[in-house]
Amino acid sequence: MRPDHSGWRTRGYLPHYDAAGEIQHIVFRLADSLPAAVLARVDVAPGPDRAEAAEAALDAGLGSRALANPAVAEIIRDGLLYFDSTRYRLLAWCVMPAHVHVLVQQAPGWRLEAVVQGWKSVSARRANLLLGRTGPFWAREYFDRAMRSEQQTETTAAYIIANPVKAGLCKTPEAWPWSSATPG
Repeated sequence: MRPDHSGWRTRGYLPHYDAAGEIQHIVFRLADSLPAAVLARVDVAPGPDRAEAAEAALDAGLGSRALANPAVAEIIRDGLLYFDSTRYRLLAWCVMPAHVHVLVQQAPGWRLEAVVQGWKSVSARRANLLLGRTGPFWAREYFDRAMRSEQQTETTAAYIIANPVKAGLCKTPEAWPWSSATPG
């Protein structure tokens, strides 16, 4: 645990924001979910269109789609829920076939980078073992966006739980077994 929250930081890739109590929308994806040709198209999209282009490509479920395997999705779900209410507070989450959405409020003393690294490292080891494979499971980076208002938080939560419907994976959010919309 590193108690210092650093505000803005970057490792030369995507910028990240870290602050205790901050509500963040986090997206992390499988290592093979955006092939080089798709990434090239996303990279040339104009500013606001870039996020939409990336999301559309992720919803297409390219690559191995390892998260569509119910046993792998269960590993991810269990990892997200494990430290809920201690290291963070989950507000909404959804495991898609090629990526994961999480709306989370950061707890003091638990840096965003450490929380995401925890989700990714444990689940990668378990999923690779289950699938009988080795090598990178998750893409190195993740996307995070700080929520600026209660309305943005509510809109983002609704977007996350509706993502499987938008991607054509089910008819209602409650029908998708790997999200916070599922009863139980």
